[in-house]
Amino acid sequence: MSETLGQNDIKPLPIWFFAFEGSMGAVYDLLKAWDGAWMVLAALGAVNMVVGLTVLRRRKRLIKAMLKNGRTRKIFFALIGLRLGVHVVLGAVGAQVTSAPLHLALGLTMAAVTMALLWFDQRVTFRALGLTGTTPRIASVQAAA
Repeated sequence: MSETLGQNDIKPLPIWFFAFEGSMGAVYDLLKAWDGAWMVLAALGAVNMVVGLTVLRRRKRLIKAMLKNGRTRKIFFALIGLRLGVHVVLGAVGAQVTSAPLHLALGLTMAAVTMALLWFDQRVTFRALGLTGTTPRIASVQAAA
């Protein structure tokens, strides 16, 4: 069964999807901050997989477009480089992240950066596909005009 979708059928990924991905970007520091975090993160990972296979099924085309472009790979490697760079720089200046509050702060920062970069990547992908008018804010402004 072939599924043909028009450009109007592609909807943006919801912000909670990026929150799932942000939590995965913060996993190292969350595990360092709290030993029991692996259970919560495993549950979030399972929920992410189930949601991805059910709720986000209609958005497969957008996800594939985002995963195929080089920009997403650059974001992936930039996040890894950022994590390593922060730890190397902090270690070089003698301010290594060793306490739970510092790991939590670094983890939350990594989650926020991950969410922001993935959201930005989605916006750029939408612009490249000519789908800039599909976000609710833009659609409501255009409807009011």
